[in-house]
Amino acid sequence: MAKVTVSLDAELVVEVMVLAGVGNPQDAVELVVRDYIERGHRTEARLAQRDEALRVVDAKPRDVEG
Repeated sequence: MAKVTVSLDAELVVEVMVLAGVGNPQDAVELVVRDYIERGHRTEARLAQRDEALRVVDAKPRDVEG
């Protein structure tokens, strides 16, 4: 996999290290990025399920009121 080098504020990285419980800055930032991506995928999946459920409800024939 290709690697990218990014400069970040040291205080920001230290805070990420503390929150992630990781002693290596590279690992801490990588964990945060991976978590962010996974969270986005979970959100997309939930929205897709909700949209599909709405389509199923809309596809059902409606009772004629009279």
